[in-house]
This record gives sequence, structure tokens and C-alpha cells, in this order.
Amino acid sequence: MDISRREVLEAGLAATLTATATRGAAETSTGDRAPGDLKPERWRLWHNKPAGSWPEAHPVGNGRLGAMVFGNIKLERLQLNDGRFWSGGPYQHLNPAAHDALPKVREMIFAGKYAEAEAYAEKYIQSIPMREMSYQSLGDLWLDLVDVEETPVEEYRRELDLDGAISRTRFVSGKVTYTREVLSSAVDQVIAIRVSAEGGPVALNCSFGTGQRATATVEGDSTLVLSGINNSDRGIPGKLSFETRAQVAADGGTVSHDGPIVRVRGAQAVVILLAAASSFKSPVDVSGDPQAIVRAQLAVAARKSWTQLRDDHMAEHRHLFRRVSIDLGTSRAAALATDSRAGHALDRADPELAALFFQFGRYMLICSSRAGSEPANLQGIWNESNLPPWGSKYTININTEMNYWPVDTANLPECIDPLVAMVEELAVSGAYTAKHMYGARGWVAHHNTDLWRASGPIDHARTGLWPTGAAWLSVQLWDHYDFHRDKAFLRRIYPLLRGASLFFLDTLVKNPASGWMVTNPSCSPENDHGHGSTLCAGPALDMQILRDLFDRTATSAKLLGLDADLRPQLAAMRAKLAPHQVGKSGQLQEWLADWDADAVEPTHRHTSHLYAVYPSQQINAEGTPDLLRAARRSLELRGTEATGWALAWRTALWAHFRDAEQAHRMLLRLIQADPGGPGMLGHHAPFQIDCIFGGTAALVEMLVQSRGDLIDLLPALPKAWPTGSLRGVRARRGCTIDLAWKDGALDSVTLHPQIAGKRIVRVAGRSKEIALQPGRPMTLIASDLN
Repeated sequence: MDISRREVLEAGLAATLTATATRGAAETSTGDRAPGDLKPERWRLWHNKPAGSWPEAHPVGNGRLGAMVFGNIKLERLQLNDGRFWSGGPYQHLNPAAHDALPKVREMIFAGKYAEAEAYAEKYIQSIPMREMSYQSLGDLWLDLVDVEETPVEEYRRELDLDGAISRTRFVSGKVTYTREVLSSAVDQVIAIRVSAEGGPVALNCSFGTGQRATATVEGDSTLVLSGINNSDRGIPGKLSFETRAQVAADGGTVSHDGPIVRVRGAQAVVILLAAASSFKSPVDVSGDPQAIVRAQLAVAARKSWTQLRDDHMAEHRHLFRRVSIDLGTSRAAALATDSRAGHALDRADPELAALFFQFGRYMLICSSRAGSEPANLQGIWNESNLPPWGSKYTININTEMNYWPVDTANLPECIDPLVAMVEELAVSGAYTAKHMYGARGWVAHHNTDLWRASGPIDHARTGLWPTGAAWLSVQLWDHYDFHRDKAFLRRIYPLLRGASLFFLDTLVKNPASGWMVTNPSCSPENDHGHGSTLCAGPALDMQILRDLFDRTATSAKLLGLDADLRPQLAAMRAKLAPHQVGKSGQLQEWLADWDADAVEPTHRHTSHLYAVYPSQQINAEGTPDLLRAARRSLELRGTEATGWALAWRTALWAHFRDAEQAHRMLLRLIQADPGGPGMLGHHAPFQIDCIFGGTAALVEMLVQSRGDLIDLLPALPKAWPTGSLRGVRARRGCTIDLAWKDGALDSVTLHPQIAGKRIVRVAGRSKEIALQPGRPMTLIASDLN
């Protein structure tokens, strides 16, 4: 859809008025502005039938408390989660033989005995237990409309309103129109449900179900109570008590109970307030009182009317969601149900579907990662299984990092707070592992962690014996600083950077063949190099991450006036790291040896050695053009077949190779779902949320990239989006961007700086150096660039 100059001006006016009305204290630190969205009703996922499976249900969440809403006709299901409800309890899992076994494993790897090294590590190094704890489901809230039959109904629609963060189901049965609304309020820390009827009364039975060791009762006549203990796991006893309460209030009619079921009869509407909590206080403290917590939360929420609860919730959500608007054009397909649209992403023109996917990713990040909650795990905060795939944990060899790729560019900086807190807690466990497993200073984490912040190598040696998780997480926190340049935040994370660096100063070893300093043992995540194992020394990913880690630690120390003696040590060790290498096929090598063609899976889902292109950007067109060509060749050899999160990474990589059409194809493949399937949850089975967050970040990279002082506009604009706009996204060094383009070329860009300084704005090979001052927006049009 072409955007007229009048519409652009109207959008700008709307932005000004909205920003003036809603500006708060957070504006100064986050650049919070409402850029204006002329049609917020576009941001709805809708379907003309109930969810046929869990991935098709609609997610709601407040960062901690989540529900999947199925939209069933007679018997509605809300599957419930609390982000701090996992299996097991505090535990330590290091293998007592690991410290003494490490030298032998290193020796085997340097001798090329990779299979033997893996077998030895499996026995003497991998943690006990070898698996970590799993994220759990609290259970289900069931809502039975007693007078409704499970027969076809009329005018059925269920929708997820991304702008308002409300799930709605509406249908006509007989002559009665039923409406259910569900929200999860960050303001009041409850899930709130309203069931209403027009043309007849509401008759509703409410009950709990669970797979936990719990009992369901009714307190008084109107409050459902589910309380119990979490599951034990792999020999670790369950130590978390929990309680979930659902308080039922009817507008008219009667409320009673029959055993563990609350019964409402003859009501005009029913409001249910649900609160849940566990006894978790920290990874080493499970002494919380969940009953007191949920009672207090319900007491506060119950003082509000439904309208006030809803309006407070929507206002708080929109404070975050409406910072960014996007328009990629539209088509007739935009009028179709979401599952139909997603099922034809690849074969039907529907540019607004990509915009909807982008806003869905921002919605999901808001709902799964808020101050005071846990970080988004492999499934965000939504999980129906007590034995979920990969434990629904934190996989920190790509997936957790990918979850937070859009946090800055998509202008949701507050959502990183839980990740920062988790890394701080993980550093405590990681210091123990560094000392007792490696005999090193600092801290270390391997490829996974959980609620209890386990930091040792888990799963099998071929996947888990990768020591660079702490380094990657630390670098990612520095990148957040790079977007905002907040010295207080830098002081907070500097101990993490410093500790991760100290660990590698102590544990890097000299490769006897080359003299380079390398990690050993390690692996290029989960990729078998074809010589008996995944285990190796000095994979490209490790060397790339450590270059970033040492650089950022030294830079931070200088900015903070700390550790003058440490900075030269970091520089000296950085200079000794194994360099990038180009192999016989012209590719960027994944390993020290030219093994890429030998790999068991040449099209492996991980593109770990391309970290240097994105998210790092240490390989780029200006500074390292030859390496960029080699990296592109690596991605070409990798092929286009991949799982969801790997497609998201590939999308961002193609954007940095400035191949707009290939990036667009990868994005559409990510969005594509089987016709009638789970639209918008991403092309990955079983469900993982990283594909959504990675795709959200990748879409921004197609339109705006930043590195240092450079702001690169429209680097990978596909032909499918010839005219459009993106407003409210952020670039490094504290700058918010409003961008518009027409007929495939820049129309205008307005920069809203929070930090003074020079920037270079570039588009289509033309650039302009500008000087920015905080509070003084600058607008450029195409003719302003040389």
C-alpha cells in the first residue's frame, strides 16, 4: 500500500500527540516515543475455529504468568505456566572426576583422537546428573459452558489482539452470543477472564486439572485452589511448593460449589481472577510463601472492576508495544484468517503478514520477559508438558541469545532485565565451576542452564562440552550497553565481562601445531566435523566470541577507569587467538582444520562460524571484504533447509550480505506453516520461541543496521516491500529512527538522538556524516545523501 505524503504527515502528528500524552520517566532512558500507527487493528491474529492443538492456542502473558487460550466452544481450556515453576530444587552437578580428567581430554584432542576424547569425557567430565531440570506446567483451568452443546455454532471467531494484549473468543449458540476475554496483567499480576452472554444467562462450571503433585479444592463457594509440590527430576527432589487460585465473581445469578468445581448459574457475566506463585526466591532459596503471595495479589486485583483491570493492563502494554510501527504494504490476503495466510506465506503476495509476524514477535517478548520475571526460555513462558523438549530450558549456545536479539533494535530495552539478572546468578554458579572443574579464575557456563543456574557441561559431551556460554552472554549484555551507553549499566555488567575474560586467560592453551591460543576441549555447537566427534580445539565460533569478549572488557575497563593492568593482558591474549581462515572451497572455516566438506551434516542447522557476520559484525563489507565473501560462500554451502531458529539466523545473515531477495525467502520460510496449522508460531516443531524473536530481529536487519557510528538504511529491502515505513526502531549509540521509503528507495529518515555525536548515515552506497544533539531530531531525504 503506497503511503501518501498526507498520511506521513498525519502519522507524524499522531506520534507527537500520543508521545506528549503518554511520556513518562522511562522516556529519557529508553527513547520511548509513540511513532503513530494509523491502523492498530491490523495487529490481530484471528481464526474461524478453535485451536486443534497446543501450538494453535493463543498465548497471553505478563512476563511471569502465562496461559495458552484454546478458544474451545463448550469446554474452554487455559493451560497455565509460572516462569519460576520448574522441576527439582537447588543442586550441584559437577562430576568430581572432571578436574583431573581435563588434561587427558585435551591431550587426546590435540593428538587427533576425537572419538576417544569424547568417550572419556562422557564418563569423567560430563555432569551428574547429565541432564538439567525442566520447565513445568502448572496445569489447566477448565471453563465449561453448561448450556452450550459441542455442535457447530455460528459466527465463530477467536482473535489475539497484539495491540491490546487480549485473547477473545466469540460465537453464537442458539440465540445466545457468548464472549470470552482473557488477559495476563503485568499491572495486577493476575490472569483475568471475563465470560459474558447476550440473549441469555451464563451457566459455567470452573475447575482445575494438573500433572503436578497437587490437590484441587474450593475455598468458600467461589475460589478454586490448586496447591502442591513440584515434580522431582533425575534424582533431584522437588523442593518448590506452589499455589494457584482462581477467584470467581458473577454479575447476577448464583455461585456455589460441588466438590472441586465452582458452579455459576443465571449470571449476565462472570469474571475470574487467577493468581499463581511458587516458593522460589533464588536459585538457592525456596523458602517463599506462595499462598501469601497469591492471596495478596488477588486482594488487590479484586478491588478493581473488569473495565479498570482491562484498561490498566492495555495502557501498560501499549506503553511498550506502540513504540514501533511498521507498514510493508498490504494485499487482499490481509483479510483472511491468520492460519490460512501463514500457510501460504511462500506462494501468495501478503506483505502485511511479515509486518504482523514482526509485531507478534514484539508482543511475545513483552509477554515473556519483564522486570522481576525469569528470562524467556526455549518456549518463552508457555509449555504444556512436564517433560518438554530439551527441558524448555536456556540453551546458551545460540537460542537464549537469539531470544534477546530484538530487545534493542525493536525498542523493548526493559525486557532484557531478566536476562541480566539470570547472568548475574549464573556467574555465581559459574565461578564454582571455573574453580572446581577448571582450576581457573572468573566464571564459566557451558551450553545450557536452568532455573537453578547449573553451569557444568550437560547432555552428552558432543553437545555439552562447550565452555563459551558465559562469554557469549557477557558480550550480548555489552551490546545492550552499546545501544544506550548507560554508564550505570556498564558498571553493573563489568564484573561479568571481567570474570568471563579471566576464565579464558587462565584456560586457553597453545595449539602445539600452530602456536595459537585456543579453547580445548570445545566444539562448534552440535556439529560433527566428520573425524569421530564434535569435540575439537579452537572452533571459529570460540575465537570470534573471545575477540569480542576481550575487546569489550578492555573497552569497558577503560571507560570505567578500572583494571589498567588487565587491559594489556587482554590485548596480548587476543593477538594470540587463532585467526579466521578460508578453506579450499573459498568458505570461512568452521574449524581450525579445513573440515567443512567432511562434516556429517554439511547443511547443519547451526551457522556458528558466521557469528562474526551477525550478530558480531566483526566481519563486514568495509573492514574485511574478503572474509565477508568467504562467509557468504559458507552460507551458500549450508543450503536453505533448516529449522525455524536457523532460518531466522540465515535471514539476518543474508541481510548482512545485502541479498534482499534471499533474506526475504528465508523470512517467508520461517513464517510458513502448513495450511490450517499453527499460524505465527514459526516454522519449528516442536515449538521454540527463538525462531519468532530471531525473525523479528532479522526483519529489522533487512531495513536498518548499525555498527559503531554507521547507520545503514535499507541494506536488504526486497522487491515485495517497495513502499513502506518503519518507525521507532533503535540504532547503536542511543538513536531512535523513523524511516520511510517509496518505490524501493529512501523517502525520508528522522533520527531522534539521545546521545550527542557524529553519525554516518548510508543508503544504497551514498552516505552523509551528520552531527546529532539530544532532543534535536534531524530529518534527511534521499537528496541529502552524497
